[in-house]
Amino acid sequence: GMKFFDVVKEKLPQAEFIAEDLGYLTPSVLELVKETGYPGMKILQFAFDSREDSDYLPHNYAPHSVTYTGTHDNDTILGWFNSSNPADTQFAIEYLRLTEEEGYHWGMMNSAWGSVSDWVFVTMQDLLGLGSWARMNTPSTIGDNWKWRAMPGDFSKELGKKIYKQ
Repeated sequence: GMKFFDVVKEKLPQAEFIAEDLGYLTPSVLELVKETGYPGMKILQFAFDSREDSDYLPHNYAPHSVTYTGTHDNDTILGWFNSSNPADTQFAIEYLRLTEEEGYHWGMMNSAWGSVSDWVFVTMQDLLGLGSWARMNTPSTIGDNWKWRAMPGDFSKELGKKIYKQ
C-alpha cells in the first residue's frame, strides 16, 4: 500500500513515476493511485470499444495523466485499424474525426497530442506509419517479439519537419 510508496518517495525524491493503472481496477487500486499522486495511463486504442463507454475516451481524461496511442503491447495504429472490429474503428474515425487525407495514424496521434494529458507518448512505428509487421510485442507469445528496429533510412528531414509542426 501507501507505506511502500512513502519509502520510494523518501529514497527517490526527484524521481517521477507513472502509475500503470490498466486492466481491471478495483476501488482500492484507484484510491492508491490517487493517494500516490502519480499520473495514470490513458491508452487511446483502448477507448474505442463500440459496445461500451470507456474511461479511455479523451473527453474523460484529466490533466494529471499520461496518454499513449498504444503501448509496446499494442499493435501499431495502422495495424489496429486493419485488424480491429470494424465497428470499433468506425467509432474511432467518427469520434476523432479522422480522415484518410491526414492519415488515420496522424489523426490519432494529433488527438493524443491535443488531449489535456500532461504527457503524450507515441511509438516510432506510428510516427513512421508502419503496420502490424512492426509491432513490438504480442503478449502471451514467444519468438517474434522485440525484433523491430528503426533503420537509419527511416528518418528524414520531412518527417522531422512534420513532427515539429505537430
